[in-house]
Amino acid sequence: MNDLLVIAFPSEAKAEGVRQKLFQMQKEYLIEMGDAVVAVKDAEGHVKLNQLFNTTAIGGVSGMFWGALIGMIFMMPLAGAALGAASGAVSGALTDFGIDDKFMKEVAEVVPPGGAALFVLVRKMTADKVLEGLQGAGGTVLRTSFDRTMDQAIRAALSAHSAS
Repeated sequence: MNDLLVIAFPSEAKAEGVRQKLFQMQKEYLIEMGDAVVAVKDAEGHVKLNQLFNTTAIGGVSGMFWGALIGMIFMMPLAGAALGAASGAVSGALTDFGIDDKFMKEVAEVVPPGGAALFVLVRKMTADKVLEGLQGAGGTVLRTSFDRTMDQAIRAALSAHSAS
C-alpha cells in the first residue's frame, strides 16, 4: 500500500534538498518511492510541478523510435520518425502516473508565493532510519495518509533541530 506525504517549505531549494535526501535514502534501500514531485508557487501565484519524469519527452523519443522502425518497412523512415515522435509526445503528455497533477496543484495553492511543496508517494520505508535522515529538515506537513502515530513522528522529526 502506498502512503502520501506532502510537506510545505519556504523555498524551492529547501524542498529540492529534502527530495535529494530521500533519493539518497532510496539508493540505500531505506525507502521506496513511487513518486516525488516538488510543486513551486511563483510570485504571481502560478504553481509549477517539477516532476521526476517528463512523460512528453519520453513519449516523443519512444514514438520516434517506433515510427522510424515502421517507416523503414514502408521506405519512409524520416516521415515515420516524425509522425511517431508527434504521436508519442501527444500520448506522453496525456499520460499521468504517480500522484495526480490536478491534486498537487490544488494542494500547492496554500503554499505562499516563493514557497514549495514536496509530494512523496511512499511505497515502503524503514521508518526509524528515514525519520532520522529527515531530522531537522524543517517544513510543515500539509497532508499525510500515514496513521496518527507515524504522522506525529514525521512532524516531530521535521521540526526537531529548529525547536532546540
